[in-house]
Amino acid sequence: MNGVDTVHADDPKAPLLPLHGPIHESQSFSSSGIRSVFTLNNLFILLGPLLCGVICVCVKFEDGGGGTSRNMLGVLAWMFAWWMTEAVPMPITSMTPLFLFPLFGISAADDVAHAYMDDVIALVLGSFILALAVEHYNIHRRLALNITIVFCGEPLNPPLLLLGICATTAFVSMWMHNVAAAVMMMPVATGILQRLPTGPAQPVLVSKFCKAVVLGVIYGAAVGGMSTLTGTGVNLILVGMWKSYFPEARPISFSTWFFFGFPLALIVFVFLWAILCLLYCRKGSSRALSAYLDKSHLRRELDLLGPMSFAEKMVLAVFSILIVLWMTREITDDTPGWGSLFNGRAGDGTASVMMATLLFIIPNKKQAGEKLMDWNKCKKLPWNIILLLGAGFAIADGVRTSGLADVLSELLDFLEKAPYWAIAPAVAIISAAITEFTSNNSTTTLVTPILIQIANTMHRHPLLLMVPGAIGAQFSFLLPTSTPSNIVGFTTGHIDIKDMIITGIPLKVAGIAVLSVLMPTLGAYVFRTNEPLLNFSRIS
Repeated sequence: MNGVDTVHADDPKAPLLPLHGPIHESQSFSSSGIRSVFTLNNLFILLGPLLCGVICVCVKFEDGGGGTSRNMLGVLAWMFAWWMTEAVPMPITSMTPLFLFPLFGISAADDVAHAYMDDVIALVLGSFILALAVEHYNIHRRLALNITIVFCGEPLNPPLLLLGICATTAFVSMWMHNVAAAVMMMPVATGILQRLPTGPAQPVLVSKFCKAVVLGVIYGAAVGGMSTLTGTGVNLILVGMWKSYFPEARPISFSTWFFFGFPLALIVFVFLWAILCLLYCRKGSSRALSAYLDKSHLRRELDLLGPMSFAEKMVLAVFSILIVLWMTREITDDTPGWGSLFNGRAGDGTASVMMATLLFIIPNKKQAGEKLMDWNKCKKLPWNIILLLGAGFAIADGVRTSGLADVLSELLDFLEKAPYWAIAPAVAIISAAITEFTSNNSTTTLVTPILIQIANTMHRHPLLLMVPGAIGAQFSFLLPTSTPSNIVGFTTGHIDIKDMIITGIPLKVAGIAVLSVLMPTLGAYVFRTNEPLLNFSRIS
């Protein structure tokens, strides 16, 4: 064999690299090789460190911190340049604080690494594993079909059917990440739309209903995610920063957020449904759709799934128990939850990981020795979101400890003169504008530390600014690139940017209006923003 030993590719003893093989002589760079170096992507890669270097050399802050705040601003510019251009994969950019912060003298390596694993991250990990189990056993599809059949109506009622699809998506998004909910529900929605005619022969009324369904899924996922901590990374970032800046303050538990987030999401959802019905469910839609879509089609698809298996029932039981544990860990000051049995040492992440662990213990009764979940099924865990959350917490700590928050807060000092009732809408409008051009997680990560510092200057409760800032960042309804959920809907081909703008503008206005009313009223009761917070020394 020409003197070369061959080893089968599947041999476990085979070396990773061949011991012998043809040696190719290096060739000089050709003109095509030079062009491959000077690509737009490589220029974007250089843009990050270039911006950082310019800021570190040219920007001067009188912070008395040895240039730490200036270095932090440079690192922020570096990271956001890579995040916005995606020159480097987002998960890799999310890990850059692990080496940039120590090298630029911002934080010690151990302090930065700690931000990437805490109770909030544990909450995300456990809930993602449960979401994968729901997806694996097609529970979300069964749930969607059952609810849609209930709302379909007979004869066909397009607004009612649209309500069923949107409500199902919003409900699913309450218990898992809104992007995952949109990805899981979009095939269910498009599966219904596949029965409708397509192409140039598609009637206008049918086309409009298709647009309404797709927009309802992506916006329903966003709205539903606002109601719980697990619904979106933005809420988790807010809770993590609150815990980091004010460790002695009353924590924001799952139930605390739900008592504010659910009424907010419910009202915004009603506006969403009303807007979609007004814009896309025209007179005559029922007659145009009834020839292609009725309950019999949906029941036939549900029958194909068969009866619920033991594995499906157990996953639902575990998920239901987890929701109960989340809701009852902290109830009220007068009625302590189960968390008091452990002297406050157990968190929402404790319950999340504990219940996720049960999935690897309970058998699925399909094959002997097989459990509900195994690690191979967990290979789809969205580590990119987990790393992004860790980067957000690390940035928040860096902005605070470096003194950059003091400097940036001067840019929004006009809020100090705003009356009490105008604080929530002003902050929400700022976040809602920024989030259209960068991810909602990145917007929250950047804006929240600044809002905390402004609250300190105004002598206002920080949550009075933090909550509108975080929720406003979730009002990313206008552009496909604002959030991955929008991209999921945009790639179906049923909607374009014009549809998103026409629907997104009134929905964004309605969301800001609802938030402006609820924050000073319900928010004051739930988050106790009318009470003084005595831990401002933590950030000063």
